[in-house]
Amino acid sequence: MTFLQQKPFSGSAEENKQIILEALHPLLVDKQSMLEIASGTGQHAVHFGKALPHLTWQTSELAENIPGILQWLEEAQLPNVLAPLALNVSDANWPTQPYDAIFSANSFHIMSEAQVSDFFSNLPKVLKTGTLVMIYGPFNINGRFTSESNAQFDCWLKQRNPLSGIKDKDWCDGLAKLAGLQLLDDIIMPQNNRILVWKAL
Repeated sequence: MTFLQQKPFSGSAEENKQIILEALHPLLVDKQSMLEIASGTGQHAVHFGKALPHLTWQTSELAENIPGILQWLEEAQLPNVLAPLALNVSDANWPTQPYDAIFSANSFHIMSEAQVSDFFSNLPKVLKTGTLVMIYGPFNINGRFTSESNAQFDCWLKQRNPLSGIKDKDWCDGLAKLAGLQLLDDIIMPQNNRILVWKAL
């Protein structure tokens, strides 16, 4: 007897998918192509894909996480959400085509500083003038945590992986400027998160 593997599920993705969609929807009405970096389980891609049928959504993830995303996509059967690319932000095998928008959620605090730096270094490969880069998650401001819960979360992250942790907004913006991006917005979100929005010059 063959048992089907249960598809992966992220409680945080389920909880924040609609509020992220509502925040980003005005920015995406005239966009046609989106590259999602670190698609996780695929829940965001499915939710956004249903709500934004005009937008072709390219998922991507580390190779070991792709089977889980495929389960979500196979169930949803959305023609505008594409099968994931195997992508490690620190590797050179990024797509070479430009996208109208780049999105990543709850990824920077999992990455090391070196990996976030690699993300921005490789980003120009997928940018064109006007591309929006939208990053959701917790960020520090002026080197300080924005809440006690974020400080506790950062401690928990570092116990799992000493190289991970919440990144500083200004530090990220400095890397973004080197990649040819200009900060457009800092959208305050529930639970001490925010969405940083950059535009390619």
